[in-house]
Amino acid sequence: MKKWLSLLLVVIMIAPLGAQDLRSISNQFVDITEKVSPSVVTITAQKVTKITNPFGDLDLPFEFFGFNAPKKEQEYRSSALGSGVIIQDGYVITNNHVIKDAEEIKVVLSDKREYEAELIGGDAKTDIAILKIDEKKLPAATLGDSDKLKVGEWVLAIGSPYSARLGNTVTHGIISGLGRSGMQLSTYESYIQTDAPINPGNSGGALVNLDGEVIGINSAILSRSGGSNGIGFAIPIDLAKKVMNDIIKEGRVIRAWLGVSIQELNQDLAGSLGIDDIEGILVADVVEDSPAEAAKLQAGDVIIKVNDDKVSDPSELQLNISSRAPGENVKLTIIRDKKTKVLSVKLDELPGDASVAEEIDVETDIDLGFIVQENNSDLAQQYGLDSKKGVVIVKITPGSEAQQKGLREGDRIVTLEGKNINDMEDYKNVFSKIEKNQTVLILIETKNGVKRFLTTKAK
Repeated sequence: MKKWLSLLLVVIMIAPLGAQDLRSISNQFVDITEKVSPSVVTITAQKVTKITNPFGDLDLPFEFFGFNAPKKEQEYRSSALGSGVIIQDGYVITNNHVIKDAEEIKVVLSDKREYEAELIGGDAKTDIAILKIDEKKLPAATLGDSDKLKVGEWVLAIGSPYSARLGNTVTHGIISGLGRSGMQLSTYESYIQTDAPINPGNSGGALVNLDGEVIGINSAILSRSGGSNGIGFAIPIDLAKKVMNDIIKEGRVIRAWLGVSIQELNQDLAGSLGIDDIEGILVADVVEDSPAEAAKLQAGDVIIKVNDDKVSDPSELQLNISSRAPGENVKLTIIRDKKTKVLSVKLDELPGDASVAEEIDVETDIDLGFIVQENNSDLAQQYGLDSKKGVVIVKITPGSEAQQKGLREGDRIVTLEGKNINDMEDYKNVFSKIEKNQTVLILIETKNGVKRFLTTKAK
């Protein structure tokens, strides 16, 4: 009898949902969509690319093979499409890659009202940007708590895939994974993975839980075809909130800094260090005059905890530290010489950190075709640079002479006009003396450590 009862219970548990159950789920999806959709917007970003024509220097007094002499510089306009979420008082959160290099940004609401948007600031390291439109009486989304998410939860994705005409498209799925990193999409990665269909144009849109709360900002897809393959990634809203609040209140992102180069611990490394468990993060180097050096952290130490938080991969440690306030004291639990120790560290502010709104460091109308930031351990590690001194090119203007001459993102400027560049102050001093149409001599160090001279003309 007990056996038959058990079988009956199993049948009941796996029986298909009835029509009433399905209708209840459907109604819940409808309620969530009606609640959240008005706060999800479509974003169009107009971008101008300048292409230098090599024949433009020719001053021909006649037509050349039936055509007028070509212009030296031509402009080409392109448009990027994305999504965004209204968060408060006319502020909209989106992906930084949606509005990167845009000269004109427009926001279209779900009711078709259209506004020109101002870029308040962006952060390439998390791929978050904040826009502002001149309208306060707008429906703001409710932001949830991404730290409470669990794999298997149902979620909805809302955005504008492929076309502005498809604005406020709703798809559904589950949370497929949490804390995904190593995607090389941004510096700080801890993505929510979902199988809710996400396509180009969904970037910056909302990932929503069954309570109607935004728990992620849709950011990327993993696809060979360019379309949805059921592997999408969203930035956790807790990470986005930190960046959002810093940009709105401070105009930049403020991050704490430990000052170490780190790498993942594997079985071979753990064995050579005499560690039984493959957990924690191996310290490869300690930055001079950093909080880590002051706390006596050493290369070869394995960090296993920050306060009470376990850290098992480099992304976890980066996020844990960067989300804290400079000046905060933390306890690092480490393994050194097969013994567990606890070190107290007073964190400092990450040097050279800046938002998109602050990357133009010199008040001048001179344009060399690139933007720089002061070098630091994060940039050096990101771009594979040997030195942590000087300034690093973090953005190249598409089609600029600098790009054509071979300058690339990640190049470190060693000298500018023959002057050594050790920090941003050196760069500003030399840059301020450059005049329009001047040919500028630059010595760079590339990612593979090769140094070479290049010239580019100031515009």
